[in-house]
Amino acid sequence: MVSRRRFLKTSATFGAGFTLSMTLPAAASKLASGAAEAKTVANAFVRISSDNLVSIMIKHIEFGQGTFTGLATIVAEEMDADWDQIVAEAAPANKELYSNLLFGAQGTGGSTAIANSYTQMREAGASARAMLVAAAAQQWGVPVAEITVSKGLISHASGRYASFGEMAGAAAEQEVPKTVVLKDPANFTLIGAETVSRKDLGKTDGTAIYTQDIKLPGMLTAVVAHAPRFGAKVKSYNDINARAVKGVVNVVQIDSGVAVLADTFWNAKKGRDALQIDWDTSVAMSESSEEQMQRFRQTAQQPGLPAVAEGDIAKGFENAAQIIEAEYEFPYVAHATMEPMNCVAQITDAGAEAWYGCQSTTSDQYAIASTLKVAPEKVKINTLFAGGSFGRRASKNSDYVLEAVQIAKANKSDAPVKLVWTREDDTNSGYFRPMYFHKMKAGLDSGGKIIAWHHQIVGQSIMANSALSMFIKNGIDGTSVEGATELPYHIANFAVNLNTVESQVPVLWWRSVGSTHTAHAVENFMDQLAAAADTDPLAFRLANLGDDTRYRGVLDLVAEKAGWNAKNTSGRLKGLALHKSFGSYVAQVADLSVDKNGNYKVDRVVCAVDCGVAINPDVIRAQMEGGIGYGLSPALMTEITIENGAVVESNFDKQQVLRIADMPEIEVHIVPSAEAPTGVGEPGTPVIGPAVANALFAMTGKPRPTLPLGVKV
Repeated sequence: MVSRRRFLKTSATFGAGFTLSMTLPAAASKLASGAAEAKTVANAFVRISSDNLVSIMIKHIEFGQGTFTGLATIVAEEMDADWDQIVAEAAPANKELYSNLLFGAQGTGGSTAIANSYTQMREAGASARAMLVAAAAQQWGVPVAEITVSKGLISHASGRYASFGEMAGAAAEQEVPKTVVLKDPANFTLIGAETVSRKDLGKTDGTAIYTQDIKLPGMLTAVVAHAPRFGAKVKSYNDINARAVKGVVNVVQIDSGVAVLADTFWNAKKGRDALQIDWDTSVAMSESSEEQMQRFRQTAQQPGLPAVAEGDIAKGFENAAQIIEAEYEFPYVAHATMEPMNCVAQITDAGAEAWYGCQSTTSDQYAIASTLKVAPEKVKINTLFAGGSFGRRASKNSDYVLEAVQIAKANKSDAPVKLVWTREDDTNSGYFRPMYFHKMKAGLDSGGKIIAWHHQIVGQSIMANSALSMFIKNGIDGTSVEGATELPYHIANFAVNLNTVESQVPVLWWRSVGSTHTAHAVENFMDQLAAAADTDPLAFRLANLGDDTRYRGVLDLVAEKAGWNAKNTSGRLKGLALHKSFGSYVAQVADLSVDKNGNYKVDRVVCAVDCGVAINPDVIRAQMEGGIGYGLSPALMTEITIENGAVVESNFDKQQVLRIADMPEIEVHIVPSAEAPTGVGEPGTPVIGPAVANALFAMTGKPRPTLPLGVKV
């Protein structure tokens, strides 16, 4: 019997020795002899040990979105494994084996985990099953076609049977199949099942391992004094008082500031508080967010670059019976992850090793290697659970990871260093959802149909000034305009223009990226157009839909479940919004109640989602619920403001977020679909804001052009 610890140790030695290509099937290959001795059958994603555990290597980080469960479900389905024998494990850093098929590099983002892995993981499971079946047929002297597999048990009508673990050694000697036959979806037992339990275990009893839980021999804890204003640099510093603090071991300067290393976090923080730093603010930001928004408004007077130009806009407006215009302002928003940024790094003669919630595996690995001037293969990344990300851990320049590495390098020892950011560090240091200004104009014909649409967006590029600038096409950063360039509606004369502006505020993708602001502008504007056409918002949308029937599917479902057309006897206000992001179609209806003081509350949200094949319905519902809650914060109350180049809302006393008492009742309805699965981590977020704003507009008749909306009618 091989213990789980022995199995993991052994599998690490041969992981690259038996590899199914990313597209599967691959050229036939045999397991290394060491693997056979460990009685383990393996491919890039599946390890079966002789103690009957099936370990699924998950190439996407698990930070709450359900990848450990979803990807394991797909493999287990094709293997006909028993769910209780399945163990999900974070895959090591290996671009060749574990690339995101949409990125060309190993990493998680854009709600792509299930979407880009669905066929790949099915084929990996089917391949492992085929090898087990072939081994059993050979051992028992029966045809392969007579072997059946169910819940991890291989059997034959003669009465012979074996577990996966018992057959693992023989299966390890089989050739990798060149082709595999995938299961008919009609025969799925795990995919789509309501009874599949989550595989990211330990989160409710405290046994899950996060970065903060890592404890290594001789480990030091580091905190960094960052610049008080964006763009400021260290001119000089005095660390005498800091070094005098009990437990402080060292003080080092790095690119982003001055780091204090100590035996505990608290001693490191006290040491940082004792630092005396003279900051060079000669090129630091002095602008406020209010001044910046005014600059955005002025910039909107310029035509900008065309992101989309269809039909004849001028003629469309010339023929319009009505022309409606609107403007929208969106502030900076912080990611506010439950777990602030952190990372453990250790540098030795052999290379570097890091422990943290790694979202961008390949880019982080290469960034660390470049910093240390070693080969990427010399950098080992141990991916842990992460307490949320919402885009923040997918840093385009590996900022907090390189901080940890630079500190460990500057410390000039092989002591592991745990970098810890406080909540204030996390909020003050930036990487926010960019600030945006939208200017909208539409023309309606005499029948209330949209015949002209012009949408101008002003904002900061996420991709610019980074290694990702290569993805900016013809001056257009796609993350600035996504959700605006492709609408559910058929509009013959349609244009979207982008004005990209500069700012010293560091920005990054935020949950649903461009759709977080474009969906709000588009869908709130749609209700204003419906009002101008004297048409019900649902009917107006249905009348203007294009050819994609999946939009109609979620609209019809949400309207039915929310009682949109029923007589309103509750006195609550209703608002509707529709949007597609990351391949998934989402419609939501928000119900609001108002108290005698004019304060409103979102009481109920009904959500309809079409995300293709529903791998784990419970995970889908959880992600829609979480996305709605996450989107409500910036819709109602959350923003980051800047004064003299510094963040005002340094912690949750000023940066208000949704409390559990304000979380609405949520119903999620999933449209049955045979289409390929699409993302669910982000698509629930961008729809809730405009649904709430539209409910307020229905009551008052007045648009709410600035976010957050506030809590009064």
